[in-house]
Amino acid sequence: MNTAGEDKDVSEQSVQSLERTTIRRVVLRLVPFLMVCYFFALLDRVNVGFAALQMNKDLGLTPAMFGFGASLFFFSYFLVEVPSNLALQRFGARRWIARIMITWGLITACMGLVTGPYSLYAMRFILGAAEAGFFPGAILYLTYWLPNEYRARILATFTVSIPLATFLGSPLSVSLLELDGVLGLKGWQWLFILEGLPTVLLGITCLFVLTDKPRDASWLSDAQREWLIGRLDEEASHKKPVGHISLWELARNKYFLTMALVCSGASATGSVLSVWQPQVLKAFGLTNLQTGFVNAIPYGIATVLMILWGRHSDRSDERKWHTALPLLLGAFGLSYLTLSGSLATTVAAVSCALVGAYAFKGPFWALSSGWLSATTLAAGIAGINAIANLIGGGIMVNVVGLIKESTGSFALGMLPVAAIDAAAAISVLVLGRAAAREARAASTAA
Repeated sequence: MNTAGEDKDVSEQSVQSLERTTIRRVVLRLVPFLMVCYFFALLDRVNVGFAALQMNKDLGLTPAMFGFGASLFFFSYFLVEVPSNLALQRFGARRWIARIMITWGLITACMGLVTGPYSLYAMRFILGAAEAGFFPGAILYLTYWLPNEYRARILATFTVSIPLATFLGSPLSVSLLELDGVLGLKGWQWLFILEGLPTVLLGITCLFVLTDKPRDASWLSDAQREWLIGRLDEEASHKKPVGHISLWELARNKYFLTMALVCSGASATGSVLSVWQPQVLKAFGLTNLQTGFVNAIPYGIATVLMILWGRHSDRSDERKWHTALPLLLGAFGLSYLTLSGSLATTVAAVSCALVGAYAFKGPFWALSSGWLSATTLAAGIAGINAIANLIGGGIMVNVVGLIKESTGSFALGMLPVAAIDAAAAISVLVLGRAAAREARAASTAA
């Protein structure tokens, strides 16, 4: 008789079943709702690109003016993001994420009141400060609930809201432009109002749906709660490349700085295309409505492939190459725009760039959360995302506008972004090798 062995098998099966049911319940409770919230965050951030199809003419905005106004979002976002994530740690995700969403929803609706370049500058700057902290806060929040082996696929699923916001938001936004003249308002004013107010309602709903930590989750059974807390505590005890250090030390840490550079490549690609892509496509003679539907195609492709790539990263337990290869694809797509002379090849090139920018996200944030210790996770994630948005959105959106104004070519404006993507891919491979060497050295020393 092999009673001991059979009992062990039964015990292992019981733990595996408990793990599956716990993760499933956590994912179903939190991820779909956060995806909807993030969908509106992205919709309210990028709808200025569609509003520009009418707004620029109405307000007399040049490409440089519009690029500067759009980019101001990312400068205030950079200034507020780390403090926002630290506040989330202090006050709890439930209340803080609700505060962020209610604030930015109201400001988005008020974007319909801008009357010229200076009011546009002011509102975009305030909007960036209001939204700052939502994305890194949501990533941080999910690390409170997800063991490491599940993070790439779940974070990829969560961040699918980014391309999905444009895939669904493109036809929605251009359709709202058709309300031009209703009740005396311009179509672009209706766009801001009707896409901002639902965010306020979602912010209020956060107070009833989100739970701060697993120990507070009354919707988990005692066994599920104990397993999850134990698993997360066990993972937190592992040595990380970035240990317990001060904010100043973190700001000088090679891992943190390299991760910020790496994230900047994907951020630049996504931000630049979200702002300028509608105008790139409309230059082929499309109507506003046609522009919206064609603009959605690359985002639909990216939506599917980023989920598949995140799952593949988890199944293979590999992060480094799964982060680098999408960046190289993004660099290729943006570079190919300089050779594109037709609508079809432009859509293909943009699709490659966006697949790279978004397939990158799941593996990268899983990699980053695995390198940062629990004490540096909040500031680290926020800092990486803040720097990436400053470079990708704040600086590169401006660069494209200036190059377009001086050369008449959007494609040439994309080349600096392609260079950042290529540099980021090389950087993550070099840093990944360094981290592996340090892990082997620590293991040998132990």
